[in-house]
Amino acid sequence: MRQVKFAELQSLVGTEIGTSEWWLIDQARIDKFAEATGDFQWIHVDPEKAKTSKFGTTIAHGYLTLSLLAGMRFQTFEVTETSMAVNYGMNKVRFLSPVPSGSQLRAKYELANINERKDGGLECTFTATVELEGATKPACIAETISVYYPL
Repeated sequence: MRQVKFAELQSLVGTEIGTSEWWLIDQARIDKFAEATGDFQWIHVDPEKAKTSKFGTTIAHGYLTLSLLAGMRFQTFEVTETSMAVNYGMNKVRFLSPVPSGSQLRAKYELANINERKDGGLECTFTATVELEGATKPACIAETISVYYPL
């Protein structure tokens, strides 16, 4: 995991911060997400019926892919010398490729922009590209926003 000091953030705008490890997206993870969210659409949770779909198998929920960004980020980098950090939200999110059950994903983070806030925090926009192992297109690209506060 990369350690990034709060004072270094401005100098990293426009650069890649790091890439997470690969995460297995198996049927058990998909089923747990369906249970947590109440989204039991057959393309996600019915392997037999999904065999007849154009994907040939179940696929992960788009929001499952999106939700993994938090854990992948914690695995990739940590902003140090802060009093706290908060999730501020997201901008544009696109799901570009389906994620078949049994696939592996990882996320690459680029620090795209920083806005200085009146409360002393730095509002950091990261471009997160979720790569699907063996695919030519990413599974997802999202702009995530975190606010970091100095010590």
